[in-house]
Amino acid sequence: MSSIVIWTIVVISVLGLILAAVLYLVAERFKVEEDPRIDEVEKTMPGANCGGCGYAGCHAFAVAAVQNGNLDKNYCPVGGNDVMKKVADILGYKVEEKAPMIAVVRCNGTCQFRPKVAEYDGYPSCKVKAATFSGDTLCAQGCLGCGDCVSACQFDAIHMNPETGLPEVDQSKCVACGACVKACPKHIIELRAKGPRGMRMFVSCMNQDKGPAAKKACAAACIGCGICEKTCRFGAITVTNNIAYIDFNKCKLCRECEAMCPTGAIHDVNFPIALDKAAVKARVMERQKKEREAAAAAKAAANESAASAETLSATN
Repeated sequence: MSSIVIWTIVVISVLGLILAAVLYLVAERFKVEEDPRIDEVEKTMPGANCGGCGYAGCHAFAVAAVQNGNLDKNYCPVGGNDVMKKVADILGYKVEEKAPMIAVVRCNGTCQFRPKVAEYDGYPSCKVKAATFSGDTLCAQGCLGCGDCVSACQFDAIHMNPETGLPEVDQSKCVACGACVKACPKHIIELRAKGPRGMRMFVSCMNQDKGPAAKKACAAACIGCGICEKTCRFGAITVTNNIAYIDFNKCKLCRECEAMCPTGAIHDVNFPIALDKAAVKARVMERQKKEREAAAAAKAAANESAASAETLSATN
């Protein structure tokens, strides 16, 4: 019996050595040399593996950063400019600083402005709800309120407000990874520049219905009237498909559009002084009056000049 055990051990040991040798030879034959800089870059990353950079995780980002030859298409929103500077130093690349971004919820339809007209009793998911149901309210483009964005956030930066029925972003925690943006089936969450000292302006509405229908669905909806577009002196606002949009790259934070908006669809964030809408509105209207008078005077002068030229031509 003892000899059988001994031979069994010997055979298994020899077989193990042979298989180990085979595995070693196969590994040597097919091994792929990895650039050591990949590991260095990965170590500088925050390790969130959130996918905000557009890659599957921090390792995939590191591989792409090394292989691309530059950092033009690589940016880690969680690490921000500090991390990207370290990555650039490791790889010997140049990197341009980017303005910090933050998630913004573009829906003004609180329970007060957008009352329920139906009751959803299905699986509590915005994705499922959007696929099977137009929503609890008359606004089919607004927040569905199930909190898919909350579940998607790895940084505890967004929560549902039970009083308003809308998600709210904690700007001290948001890293602009974009997970909430991807999770929202209604596309009401957008990444925008934080702005100087955190101040920013945005249109809090995505309803593309025409004015009367949008107003009926939500008392604070954008009605596409175009007043904000005409008010803006910097070309930062455009109205497309009955909805206004503020280009944060052009916005000068003058807040005139907010004062002139008839429905309150334009929101300001983190401004230290409360907006005096009446005073701003009076200033804008006075400026527009002067502009109309100047335009009328210029037109009259042009007509007079044309009439004089015609009279002179007739006399000759």
